[in-house]
Amino acid sequence: MSDIIQLLPDSVANQIAAGEVVQRPASAVKELVENAIDAGADKIKIIVKDAGKSLIQIIDNGCGMSVTDARLCFERHATSKIRKAEDLFAIRTMGFRGEAMASIAAIAQVELKTRRVEDELGSVIEIEGSKVIKQYPEALPAGTTICVKNLFYNIPARRNFLKSNSVEMRHIIDEFQRIGLAHPTIFFSLHSDGNELFHLPSETLKQRIVHLFGNSYNQRLVPVEEETTIISLRGFIGKPEYAKKTRGEQFFFVNNRFVKDPYLNHAVMNAYEDILPAETFPLYVLFIDIDPSKIDINVHPTKTEIKYEDDKAIYAILRSALKRSIGRYNIAPTLDFDQETSFTNLITSKPLEEIQAPTISFNPNFNPFENPKSTTSSRVSAYVEGFEKKAGIPQNWDTLYKISQQETAEQVALIPDEHINLSGSTTKDAETERKLAVKKQFFQLHNRFIVSQIHSGFILIDQQAAHERILYEHYMEQLENNQGISQQSLFPQTVELNSADFALMEDILPEIQTLGFQLRPFGKTTFIVDGIPADLGTGINETKILEQLLEDFKNNKDALQLNKRDNLARSLAKNAAIKPGATLDNQEMSELIDNLFATDSPSISIFGKPIIVTITLQELMERFNKN
Repeated sequence: MSDIIQLLPDSVANQIAAGEVVQRPASAVKELVENAIDAGADKIKIIVKDAGKSLIQIIDNGCGMSVTDARLCFERHATSKIRKAEDLFAIRTMGFRGEAMASIAAIAQVELKTRRVEDELGSVIEIEGSKVIKQYPEALPAGTTICVKNLFYNIPARRNFLKSNSVEMRHIIDEFQRIGLAHPTIFFSLHSDGNELFHLPSETLKQRIVHLFGNSYNQRLVPVEEETTIISLRGFIGKPEYAKKTRGEQFFFVNNRFVKDPYLNHAVMNAYEDILPAETFPLYVLFIDIDPSKIDINVHPTKTEIKYEDDKAIYAILRSALKRSIGRYNIAPTLDFDQETSFTNLITSKPLEEIQAPTISFNPNFNPFENPKSTTSSRVSAYVEGFEKKAGIPQNWDTLYKISQQETAEQVALIPDEHINLSGSTTKDAETERKLAVKKQFFQLHNRFIVSQIHSGFILIDQQAAHERILYEHYMEQLENNQGISQQSLFPQTVELNSADFALMEDILPEIQTLGFQLRPFGKTTFIVDGIPADLGTGINETKILEQLLEDFKNNKDALQLNKRDNLARSLAKNAAIKPGATLDNQEMSELIDNLFATDSPSISIFGKPIIVTITLQELMERFNKN
């Protein structure tokens, strides 16, 4: 029997490696920009077309490469970052595995132009599917330019799995934001299909955060700084009142490398304990500097996971540092008796001879327990009666409510049977229906649940979940029939979003407008709101409702994997529904229940939880141990 194990060709091995390293265009952008940073560049320009599917171009002014290095960088495990195994525990660079360039060259058409400062001519190399097509010298500016064209052109299955341009562009923006935050002193620009999305000059970390997420973030940031023998911690956290419902604006950097660490995230959430709104997540951009020998970053090809030698100590330091920053900058409630408004500042410091006794006139003979028929009480009664006559207030105003109640009861009792007996039923049936109509009442429990009696017991209805189900089916019908009704705003409002949310809003703008929102782009990160859906009512904050809508849309997309219309209908229904604590009268509860049972799925909420709970008489009897 012949041998069956054989070595794979380099091209096949590179394609396999590319499946881990380059998952989508954003992965290629990340790897190429990190190489530019490792090359010492302080100006990096990123150009993409069709969300990176057609073109990814990275232009930097780094050290460049020699002719030999330019050719060798496309080989597997070829790197300038490490030389021996011990170097894995002293890594300060972004890359070190030597797989990115080989992986990208295996699945795309790559053109590399590079020149060192000391060289007169640079080198140009063209590669397709790991095969070198051309290599020749050319006069080039110092630095490196890499063009990646037609990503996954030779792997159609992987290319077909890519999402829409708007989704892939959001992933590129996410990677760009992470890199931009990690290196605020480097100039970055991002261009998409001829439009400049970001232009980030060299600046401080706070200025970089504001440039990336918007001017409104200038007032949301609280600095954090801590120096210990184990780690050095710096960065910013967000004020609790600006927390959002998604984790999008949470960034951890270890030695300037973006990492995803649930353990450290738990330390942050622990520091915010009891001061965050329910189901919200704070903003944080935190940098941990640690001795590379105390960590292991060679855990995953994407290098976003790290193992720590003493993770418990890091957890404790992070938690205590954030708590101190929260208290120091008066985010948490405090008692400060040294403030200007303290009671000691209200005490006068005048000399005793300048203090004058109060000149308030009063009646020393006034007796509050005096007979109502006394002179003082008579004067007061006369004054009140004169005021009532002058204002037109009826003398028996205090009995009008009782009279109204009595008249209502008499009118209900005197309802003629012919107004009830609409179906030709007998007089006895009409009497029964009349009594049921009078006694049809609902009760609200803790302003959260509606209690209604049924023949076999009673039911409890979650008022928020019920309203969400009603609105969800209503919005789905509007989206299918394009029948949204808009209410024009008296004064147009502006909503400023970060670049990622702006791109998301542009993607769902047709569906948003179908629901009744009147939006139009204004600049690179701003929308003008001319109208909102008419069924949202009055007193709605346009900015808040749209921000919450986007947050829920992103949260549902990650957790439930919904299509665009379904996700949008659920998100708007959740934000527009009545909330726990809302008081409803009997008519409102009746209308809510009627509309609920008119839906297709009255018993299941839009998130798969029960809306109605039925308690039977048998269950009640068993609770009281009765047969």
